[in-house]
Amino acid sequence: MHSTLIVARMEPRWSTNVVQLFRDFDQTEMPHRMGTRRRQLFSYKGLYFHLQEFDTDNGGERIELAKSDPRFITISEDLKPFIQAYDPATWRSPIDAMATRFYHWEASK
Repeated sequence: MHSTLIVARMEPRWSTNVVQLFRDFDQTEMPHRMGTRRRQLFSYKGLYFHLQEFDTDNGGERIELAKSDPRFITISEDLKPFIQAYDPATWRSPIDAMATRFYHWEASK
């Protein structure tokens, strides 16, 4: 399994709104189109963390391909009042907000 972590800014009071937007989005076929197997949202002191897990390691690429889909465009627009880029000067697309993993450990089966 592969994962991506998007980091942004969000006031904690907006979490309910963000949850509802993703709850509706995840009822469509879009997560399957992007290869998303699991989505988890976290907040901490004004930061927003969006963890997505994929079966393959091309999740970021599939997100980039899906971003022209009207449903992706709609949720991106709907999230704007609640989620702000961590660094607005450098943000152009979701890939610009993805954290870089620098360590990984997994228990043996």
